[in-house]
Amino acid sequence: MILPTLYSFRRCPYAMRARLGLYFAQTSVNLREIVLKHKPEAMLQASPKGTVPVLILTNGVVLEESLEIMQWALKQHDPHNLLQHDDKSRHAQDLALINQNDHVFKSWLDKYKYADRFPEHSQQYYREQAAVFILQLDKLLAQHPQLTGQQISIADLAIYPFVRQFAHVDKTWFEQSQYQHVQRWLAQHLHSAAFTAIMQKYPTWLASQQSFLFGHEHTSI
Repeated sequence: MILPTLYSFRRCPYAMRARLGLYFAQTSVNLREIVLKHKPEAMLQASPKGTVPVLILTNGVVLEESLEIMQWALKQHDPHNLLQHDDKSRHAQDLALINQNDHVFKSWLDKYKYADRFPEHSQQYYREQAAVFILQLDKLLAQHPQLTGQQISIADLAIYPFVRQFAHVDKTWFEQSQYQHVQRWLAQHLHSAAFTAIMQKYPTWLASQQSFLFGHEHTSI
C-alpha cells in the first residue's frame, strides 16, 4: 500500500501539530524523522524552504505547512469533530486563536526561549509579552475545559505544543504562575494517549534511510 510521506522532527511544535492532526484523523503515513542540521536532499527537493513538517501525498502534492496538513487529514476523516463541522462560529474562533498563536505568540515565545539572542530586552520582558496570550487562553479555559468549548477542537491540538514549549523554558516559574487553567489543560494533553503516540521516538532518516509507519486503527483522547 502506497502511503503519504511525512518529514518530521520529534521536538518541533509545528511537526507535533501535524502528527496530532494525522493521529486524530487516523491517517497512516511513512514517517521520516530528520536531523535539522543535515536535512535530506529528498525533502529539500520536495520543499526547498527546508523546514518541517512536510507531507508528500501519494499524488505528488506537497503540503508544507503544519496547519494545512492538519486540515487536509481531518477533512478526510474527523471522527472527533475537531473541525466543528456543525458550528461555523466555533471553527472561526479556533482559526482566529491559531492565527494569534502563530503570528503573535510564537514571536514572543522565540525571544523568551532564546533571550540571549535578543539582548534588546530581558528574558522576563519577553515572557511578559508572551504571557499576554497565555492569560487569554487561561480566561477561555476558566469557562470550559477546552479552548473554545467542552470538547477538544483543532485549536487545542494546534496550540498546546507551543504552550508546552513556553512552559518548559522555566518549568518552576510556570508551575507557580497564576495560569492554573492553562496548567490543567496542558497537563491533560501532555498525559494523553495521543501525545504519547505522537512523541514515540524513531531512528533518524539520515542514519537508517528507512521510513516508519505512523498511523492508528483507532484513537483515544
